[in-house]
Amino acid sequence: MSGTKRAGEAELTALQAALAAEHAAVYGYGVVGGKIGAGRRDEARTAYDAHRARRDEWARAVRDLGGKPEAASAAYALPFAVRDPATAVRLAAELEDRVAGVYSDLVRAATGDLRSTAAEALRESAVRAVRWSGESVAFPGLAERAAGPSAAAPSKT
Repeated sequence: MSGTKRAGEAELTALQAALAAEHAAVYGYGVVGGKIGAGRRDEARTAYDAHRARRDEWARAVRDLGGKPEAASAAYALPFAVRDPATAVRLAAELEDRVAGVYSDLVRAATGDLRSTAAEALRESAVRAVRWSGESVAFPGLAERAAGPSAAAPSKT
């Protein structure tokens, strides 16, 4: 297999993972929206809309690379129970951290305009994660890897 073909397959694989992560983030923000306090509801709606738009963008990019976009699952297992506004905020921060991790993989695998777009998506998720959690990390998308295996998105149920 040629290096170019392997690189293209790696790019498509990373792009499919980004699409899957966005499907999970859209689902997760649906949960966040149901429990978030009124003071942060607009912020949650904006993030939800951003993830839907990015999901649609990645689906088009997968098709452009000759792939079939991964479909969303009917539901995803959340990392913890979301029972109130505080846990909704915590979930939003977790969703952004997980998406950032997947985007760091896409930045590494992609080239050209796709790489630039992936870097922009990584930055946007990192900024949202800081807004939700109030904390930042030196290298968004990589911090969770230092602690162990990374979960790209909430697991499917």
